[in-house]
This record gives sequence, structure tokens and C-alpha cells, in this order.
Amino acid sequence: MKKMSLYVTLTIGALISLFPFYWAFIGATNESGKLFSKQLSFVPGTKLVENVTNLNESIGIGRVLFNSLFVSLTYTIFSLLICTMAAYAFAKFEFKGRDTIFAIFLLSMMIPYHATVIPLFKMMAAFGWLNTYKALILPNLAYPFAIFLMRQNMLAFPNALIEAARIDGAGEWRIFFRVVLPSMKPALAATAIFLFMYQWNSFLWPLIAVSSTDMYTFPVALSSLFGLSRIDYGQVMAGVTLATVPIIIFFLSLQRHFISGMLGSAVK
Repeated sequence: MKKMSLYVTLTIGALISLFPFYWAFIGATNESGKLFSKQLSFVPGTKLVENVTNLNESIGIGRVLFNSLFVSLTYTIFSLLICTMAAYAFAKFEFKGRDTIFAIFLLSMMIPYHATVIPLFKMMAAFGWLNTYKALILPNLAYPFAIFLMRQNMLAFPNALIEAARIDGAGEWRIFFRVVLPSMKPALAATAIFLFMYQWNSFLWPLIAVSSTDMYTFPVALSSLFGLSRIDYGQVMAGVTLATVPIIIFFLSLQRHFISGMLGSAVK
């Protein structure tokens, strides 16, 4: 009975968590007016192809999907590399002002993001990078929370292994890539998921940094569907459903390392 009650509770929690995704799919398969009818239907409709076709005509799904994937994946790769190297330096190297610099990084997380938008926009304009991929990718590559997260995992890595590698003649780069990183896969997976979701869902900065529709990412493109007088919620729900799929795929591809990082030690 105890185990059964546990499974019932988990099932109810799973249904509550998954229902918004199912409702978005239901909306994507119905016309806009049916979503606001008095008799709600939880059965998929027949308007999915029509809604996706209208959505493609409105925002260009292929281009928007390419922009979001290219920006998010590129940002995740470079940000993960930079943040991991910074975390390794903060955790394992002794240098003057290390703790002060790290404290400044932590304090920077308390600055409201909106306060940095205008200086960042002027900087990108001075570089001539507005309405380019560089303006979307390069800012926030050294993400403070990712550095903090990786540093906490780096602190658990035994210093004896690093010293043994140095005695064997390995250089710092080889130690970092061949000794440290292979044992950090769970932490890397968790940080990669965080960075990818952060960039994929980013709305304010892409809205400001890009001006042409062929540079829109998914959040910006979906916001353009909300008109002043009419909103086609069938298109919106179709776009939301499509925008959710890459995040789910990215998480599922890394969940093995992510779960092992939650359940066990990151150091083998």
C-alpha cells in the first residue's frame, strides 16, 4: 500500500506536469475559436497541417528553427568551454586576487539584466555587430552561474590526480582535457542543459539586437504572431509545440550523464 500510494502520487504529479504540453498540442490541432468554446475538447483536432502551414507562411519555420538551433548550440559549446576553463582556474590554481575576482563574478549575478541592455546595445553598435549572429552569441559567454556551478564540481576533484599528472610530465592543457574533463561529464551535462535552455528561451536581447525577420529566433518570431486586433492561437500553439521539441531532445540526449550527476559522485 505504501508503494502504491507513492506511485499514485507520482502519477498525479506527472499528469499535472505534462498537461500543459498536451494542451499546447491540442491547441495546435484545432482552430483558434475552438480553444475558447464552452465545450472544451481534449481530443486532437484535424487542423495541425493547416496551422503549421499558416505558421510557416507567417514566420518561416525553417529559417527561425535554424537561427535558434545555430545560436543556442554555438553559444552552449563556447560558453561551456569558457566557463569550465574559468571554473578550473578558480578551483585549482592559486593566484593573487582569486577569491576577490570570483566574488565579483557572484555579485554580477545580482545586477538586473535589464540594466545591462543599453550599454550592451551601444557596445554592439560600436562594433558593427547588430543584426548578426555575433551579437546573439558572444554576450554572456562567461556566464557567472555556469562558472559557479562548474567550480563547485571542480573543487571535488582530487588534487592528487592533478599532481600525479604533472609529475608524469603532462602539461596544464593536457591535464585539463584528458584528466579533469572526462570525470566532469555529469556536471558538464547539467551545465550544458542550463546554458542551452537559457539561450533557447532568450527573448529580450534577441528582440533588441536583431531587426530583420530572417534573423529572428523562436521566441521573437512567436511574439510577432500577437497582433493588435486578432491572435491566431492555433498558429501560436503550433509554434510553441515546435519550439519545445528541441529542448526535450537536447535534455533526453544528455539525461544519462545528468541523472548520474544527481545520484552519484562526479569523480570516478
